[in-house]
Amino acid sequence: MTELYLAAELQSVGTPTLWAVTIAGVLALLALDFLVTRRPHEVSIREALAWSAFYIALPLAFGAWVWARFGSTQGVDYLTGYLVEKSLSVDNLFVFMLLLAAFAVPSVLAQRVLLFGITGALVLRAVFIALGAAALQTLDFAFLLFAVILLVTAVKLLRDAMSGHEKEIDISRMRSVRLLRKFMPVTDEYQGTKMIVRIDGRRTLTPLALVVVAVLATDVVFAVDSVPAVYGITEDPYLVFATNAFALLGLRALYFVLHAALSRLVHLSYGLAVILGFIGVKLALHWAHGIWKGVPEIPTPISLAVIVVVLVVVTLTSLRATRTQVSSEKEIVRG
Repeated sequence: MTELYLAAELQSVGTPTLWAVTIAGVLALLALDFLVTRRPHEVSIREALAWSAFYIALPLAFGAWVWARFGSTQGVDYLTGYLVEKSLSVDNLFVFMLLLAAFAVPSVLAQRVLLFGITGALVLRAVFIALGAAALQTLDFAFLLFAVILLVTAVKLLRDAMSGHEKEIDISRMRSVRLLRKFMPVTDEYQGTKMIVRIDGRRTLTPLALVVVAVLATDVVFAVDSVPAVYGITEDPYLVFATNAFALLGLRALYFVLHAALSRLVHLSYGLAVILGFIGVKLALHWAHGIWKGVPEIPTPISLAVIVVVLVVVTLTSLRATRTQVSSEKEIVRG
C-alpha cells in the first residue's frame, strides 16, 4: 500500500511554481487584510458584504480554473473540499464569537482579533497538511487513523448537540490564559491594537494578547478535525492546502455578515457531525479497498451531494426552529 500512496503523491497538481504562486497569493491577501485593519474601526454591513463577495468569488474562480486546467475530477475534489472546509469554518466563527464576547472585545478591535486567529489557523493547517501528507506516504493505516479521528469527533459533536447545553467559554478555566497570567501581569483595559505595553517600567499584557492566544489555542483543535476531513475528499496536498486557505481567508468579513445569523444555526452541530461521520466512513472504506479490492468506495460526486443536502437541511431546520421559538416568545410577551 505504500507504493499506492507514493503514486498518489505523484499525481498532485501542485508543481513547485504553482505552490510558490499560491503561497505568495495567500501572503499577499493576508498583508492586504492587515493593511485594511491597521486602523481599528467598526465594520459596516456594506463593507463586510463587499469583502465576503470577493472572498467567495475568488475561490470559486480558482475552482473553475482548476476544473479547466486539470479536469473535472480535480475540479470536483477541490469544490467538495472547499465546501467541507467552509462548513467547518462556520463552526470556527461561532467559537470566535463566544471568545470575543467572553473577553468583551471592543467592536473596533474585533476584526484584528479575527485576523490573528485566521493567520494562526493558516499556519497550523499548513503544518498539519504536511504531517498528513507524510503520514499517507509512510503509514499504511493513515487513512484508517484519519477515519477514527473524524468518527470520534462526529460522536462528540452529536453528544454535545443532543445534551442541549449551549456552548460557553469560561475564561478562568482556559489553560492558555492561566499560563500567560502566571508569567506576566495583565492590564484591565484594552490599549488599542497593542498586546504588550509598559506600565511603571514593566512589560504588561493587554486583554487583546489573552484573546489572541485563546483564539490560537482553539485553532489547534479545529486543525485536528479539519485536515483529516479534507484528506477524506482528496489526497492531493496542494488541493488540501488551497481549500483550507480559501475557506479561512474570508472568515474576517464573513463573521460580520453572519454574526446575527450564527446564533440561529442551532442544528449546525448535527450537520457537521453527519458530514464528519460520513467522511470518516468514506476514509475507512478507502483504506479497506486498498487491502480488499471488493470493498466499495464512495465517489467524490456522491460525497458532494451528501454534504450539500445535509447543509441545506440543517440550515432550513435551524431557521424553522428559531423562528418558532421567537414566535413563542412574542406570544408570551403579549400574554
